Amino acid sequence: MTTGRLVLVGAPLGNVGDASARLRAALAGADIVAAEDTRRLHRLARDLEVEIGGRVVSYFEGNEERRTPELIEAAEAGAEVAVVTDGGMPSISDPGFRLVRAALAAGVPVTAAPGPSAVTTALALSGLPCDRFAFEGFLPRKAGERRARVAALATEERTLVFFEAPHRLAEVLDVLVENFTAERPAAVCRELTKTYEEVRRGTLGELARWATDGPVRGEITLVVAGADPAARARPDDAGLVAEVVDEEGEGLSRRDAIAAVARRYGLPKREVYDLVVRTSPPRSPR
Repeated sequence: MTTGRLVLVGAPLGNVGDASARLRAALAGADIVAAEDTRRLHRLARDLEVEIGGRVVSYFEGNEERRTPELIEAAEAGAEVAVVTDGGMPSISDPGFRLVRAALAAGVPVTAAPGPSAVTTALALSGLPCDRFAFEGFLPRKAGERRARVAALATEERTLVFFEAPHRLAEVLDVLVENFTAERPAAVCRELTKTYEEVRRGTLGELARWATDGPVRGEITLVVAGADPAARARPDDAGLVAEVVDEEGEGLSRRDAIAAVARRYGLPKREVYDLVVRTSPPRSPR
């Protein structure tokens, strides 16, 4: 018996003109096409004037655990299985990773027909350093988990790329401002390759204010500059508190003094604030 193979197919992010010849061939020649959204797949095929030759099945977050063994069994029996998401490369924050792992474990060959990626497209358009970057996908939905994850990334020197839902963008930008400082450069990339594509560049503070002005629509890829490697070495806790006191002595409010010290060392404001609260004596009532 000849084993088939698994083909990861990169689909256009929005502009069908980005479809490759290999995507067309994969859709026409696969025995099974596993699609994140079968309706969008058929619409794409119509736009490309491609006739899908094999069986089309749905493969998305809700059924991938159940469907993965079926697809692996078909590939082991000789079928060519193509995986297509709504846009971009399968496995990159989209269905596909579980299937790749299962195929490799079963000895099924895995290949790809590469295509567009929102990650590298946004990174290139952002104007931020591209030589070293880290893709973080979607941040946690729960506020506490999201805050902890962002705080852990505050000193990451590589450019960071996130996916985010439009209705959560303003909240995420606020958390980034709190932990990365408002001056950190960033870019919000919206509706990439589509009719209303927009890339808005600025500081995190500027982007946070923009996001609160009105509803942001469309698919969002957020690119944030890494921490400045030239930032000063962090002093010990007592040293940080002493610098806050010094800034207050120069006339700054406590809030502004904390922000200034946090910015000086590339630290989250919350970290400096907590230190000041723990070590400062309570203020006498007036």
